[in-house]
Amino acid sequence: MSYHAGFVGLIGLPNSGKSTLMNALVGEKVSIVTAKPQTTRRRVIGIVTREDMQAVFVDAPGLVQAKSGLNQFLRDEAHDVITQSDVLIAVLNVDEKSLEHLDEMLKLVRESGKPWIALIHKTDLPLLHRPQILRERLSDSGVQVVQGSAMTEPDSIRESILAAIKPLLPVATAPLYDQELYTLSPTRELCAEIVREKCFETLHQEVPFGLAVRIMRFDEESDALVKIIAEIMVAKENHRPIVIGKGGSVLKKIGTEARKEMEKLLGRKVYLDLNVTSKTNWQKNTGMMKDLGYVVPKA
Repeated sequence: MSYHAGFVGLIGLPNSGKSTLMNALVGEKVSIVTAKPQTTRRRVIGIVTREDMQAVFVDAPGLVQAKSGLNQFLRDEAHDVITQSDVLIAVLNVDEKSLEHLDEMLKLVRESGKPWIALIHKTDLPLLHRPQILRERLSDSGVQVVQGSAMTEPDSIRESILAAIKPLLPVATAPLYDQELYTLSPTRELCAEIVREKCFETLHQEVPFGLAVRIMRFDEESDALVKIIAEIMVAKENHRPIVIGKGGSVLKKIGTEARKEMEKLLGRKVYLDLNVTSKTNWQKNTGMMKDLGYVVPKA
């Protein structure tokens, strides 16, 4: 029995459900998930190890049109994931309004020259004719097509995808990473993403898209308690009172929900202190983007 191991890039448009898919594949929460598009900003890695394979899944940001600043980073990050992956999964969500945008994404995947499969995703939605329309668009690709919903049938979609990608992965003599690992994301980074997820869930309109989160202090010295100080950075001064809320009510809600999830992740009590600062147009400041980790690594 040959062993296979390699990197698998999840490629799709914003709000295609890639983060939900990632969590279903790994069986653990490694990607934050919200109903808002462009929640994923940096690549997230999830690892699935079986007796005969190790698949290192990479959840890339949804493909966006390049503009500047953060949007440019998102596009570059997605393209870099395509370049660095051994196998690609083209995630085609049935609720995407523009079939032309899906076609553009498929063209990018085809032109990469990488082996790939297609996933027709979110089939739990009442769009009965769309899966067949997408299958017709894939009919001349000669690739395997998987269909399903990571939201409603995670086990089924996991097994179907793992079976489809295994023969496409490079033959290897051993796993690429420790078999006990399910992600390469540092705990600090996971906690920052949890805060950002709760901001996305709680805030509305443009506010969550213009904020970033960074951990200022992460103290694990006590076995019983982890002390975390985090900064929520907004791009406009008038967004700061919105994030804080009347009497601190909104910030308290974000903090309470984030702390609960951190405690599940860490298996310990968490003391969480959130501060809100304003850094005007941080998304267009190269130095601040770099400080926040929004820089595509060089090959």
